[in-house]
Amino acid sequence: MYMKKSKLFFTGVLIACNFLFLAPIFAKNPILKKLGVYSCGTQPKQVLFSPDSSTIVIPLLDDTGFQVFKIEDQNKTLKIIPPRAKQKGFAEGLFIAEKHTFLVSQMTTGYLYEYEYPGFSYKREISCGGQWSKFIAWTSDTQQLAVSNWVSNTVCLIDYKTGNIIKTLKTKASPRGLAFIDNGKSLIVLCFDGGVIQKFDTSTGKVIDSISVEKSAMRHIVVNKNETKAFVSDMYHASIYTIDLATFKIINTHHVFNNTNTIDLYNDQYLFVSSRGPNNPDGYTKRSLVNGHITIIDVVNEKPIVEFEGGNQPTGLDVSPDGHYLCFSNFQDANFELYKIE
Repeated sequence: MYMKKSKLFFTGVLIACNFLFLAPIFAKNPILKKLGVYSCGTQPKQVLFSPDSSTIVIPLLDDTGFQVFKIEDQNKTLKIIPPRAKQKGFAEGLFIAEKHTFLVSQMTTGYLYEYEYPGFSYKREISCGGQWSKFIAWTSDTQQLAVSNWVSNTVCLIDYKTGNIIKTLKTKASPRGLAFIDNGKSLIVLCFDGGVIQKFDTSTGKVIDSISVEKSAMRHIVVNKNETKAFVSDMYHASIYTIDLATFKIINTHHVFNNTNTIDLYNDQYLFVSSRGPNNPDGYTKRSLVNGHITIIDVVNEKPIVEFEGGNQPTGLDVSPDGHYLCFSNFQDANFELYKIE
């Protein structure tokens, strides 16, 4: 699928001193300085900054664990090998700052593995109660985890303390992205093959609202700080939807580059978007013939402000909690890129 480029498109210019200035005419907009491109294991599916913004974790889909990269020591990475590592399939991760912990999902086994942070000493495994477990969400209000099970078409709510499954939510096809809202009383579920965004009551397990988009492939969701809006990526339509959470309706759509993937919100105003690029004609699992893009959208003024080329299939993306760094992974290149936000 090939989408037309946005009319508001500015290409980042790489100058000799290795600065990447993005849309400099927008003085108040983010400016990125490229710090480097770093090799990692096979198929880096996601990148996640630690709560103190000092460390990046890279779950590896076609490898035997995840890697740990310390920003101050960029010459080496530490590889962590969880149980059942030979089955590979490490898809997503989650830091829980208040628990000093990191969780990684292994979709080939349906388990989460928990590690202490800092240090990454192994703590325990948690069964997700389904097949092809992917995304992990957390709510401090009820001390619960939510995990989407892609093949089972379920989301399991898990009590953090015991690791036991409290409730299993039956969703439309291929649930992926998740977000708790309303103090943990509601959970938003994106259904990749189901063409729908569902809102569940977490106490009853029932669907209380939904948004349908024909032929959509919903992937990732982020919510602003005061929970008035959510932003959702749709791979099939190469779009970002703005959702009014009060009415639970789409109020705006931004079209970006092909195969929209991971998103993150910076300063509650700038949405960073990774787009994998068009699929290889011989199959979506092969290298794309065109590199993917990173787009920054000003969601307050509702306009894209910059777009630049990444590597082959940018997939994972994260902005550090302190707002100083951007990182994204290039799935087919087996590397990740790190930028300073200025």
